[in-house]
Amino acid sequence: MPNFLWPGIYVQEMPGGPRPIEAVGTSTAAFVGEAPNSKAFPNEPRAINNWEEFRKEFVSEGSVSTPLSHAVFGFFNNGGSRCYAVNVAKQPVNAGLEALEAVDDVEILAIPGYTDTASYEAALTHCENLKDRVAILDAPSDVKDIDLLTKVGAAPVPAKAAKGSEPSTPPPAPPAGLRPRVSDGGYGTFYFPWLVVADPLSPKNIVTVPPSGHLAGIWARTDAEVGVHKAPANTPVRGALNLTYRLTNAEQGELNQMGVNCIRYFGREGILVWGARTLADAASEWRYLNVRRLCNMIEKSIADGTRWVVFQPNNISLWKEIRADVTHFLTQVHRDGGLMGATPQEAFFVKCDAESNPPDVVEAGKVITIIGLAPVYPAEFVIFQIVQSLAAA
Repeated sequence: MPNFLWPGIYVQEMPGGPRPIEAVGTSTAAFVGEAPNSKAFPNEPRAINNWEEFRKEFVSEGSVSTPLSHAVFGFFNNGGSRCYAVNVAKQPVNAGLEALEAVDDVEILAIPGYTDTASYEAALTHCENLKDRVAILDAPSDVKDIDLLTKVGAAPVPAKAAKGSEPSTPPPAPPAGLRPRVSDGGYGTFYFPWLVVADPLSPKNIVTVPPSGHLAGIWARTDAEVGVHKAPANTPVRGALNLTYRLTNAEQGELNQMGVNCIRYFGREGILVWGARTLADAASEWRYLNVRRLCNMIEKSIADGTRWVVFQPNNISLWKEIRADVTHFLTQVHRDGGLMGATPQEAFFVKCDAESNPPDVVEAGKVITIIGLAPVYPAEFVIFQIVQSLAAA
């Protein structure tokens, strides 16, 4: 407090309440694949803000479209505003995914046109490790048997040769489906079928393309129009002229239970996205895409917005401030429609006290905040912890 030494008016600036936690972005996509100009910026994530910028960076004179270019065009055409493009040229997607690990503002990942088991695994592992983004995976372009989309694919088992002998003939690949594996945390999605569109580099040509780029744009458009808590479904696919396969209600009923998101043609509405599930198990709390992405946003926003906590004295006053900041933020999320419940008390809880921070936790230089959310039903809480490391004692 200042010393009041003479009569007069004194002005003091006082803290105005909780420190605001800003919601992080949710709509920046990253696309990994081969660019039309395969020599352009190999394995280097390039920020792209519109289609013409992509053409300038990755399209050379005389080059032809690739799944990567179709995905970027579909993204911007469907409402996307910012993405990263990673040109892996003729390499597998792994190198491009490694380069994206250092890019913090990616929330959506797509590997357009890569439909093999190894690529699916690489993309899912990438998202599961980073826990701040969700993958959009394309089904194969030509599916003869819809039932295969409900079964997980398996890579062929290589043959083992005895020491000093000639390599034996590899055994035949086991009967395998086309679906990616289960992602326990719901960090992946799977869409079928492919789209029929006009080629943006040769508009007179009608081609089939993987849907992941268009879907990424739809996710971004839904986030902007409503919010990340809204499922990106029952919405038109801009630029789609047709589908490579027209599903029936019965076929979708089978696919939907296995987390295959369908793109459907309806006589009156046209081509719509008609599914918003993740690759989590059907009984998982992460089976709905909007729940996974909402929680990603909340976790990252709170982690970023409470970074000031690091090196502060770990005591009751600090815990009270953390509770106030997080409660203020989640109250706003609830007001925006992101959480269920008639009141904030039904929608979430925030616990940061002596019980969540016993002496051994404090001595280890940590402060633990336990947060519960009701993103779907008031009685169904998704629990996660925010752990911040303070200066070690």
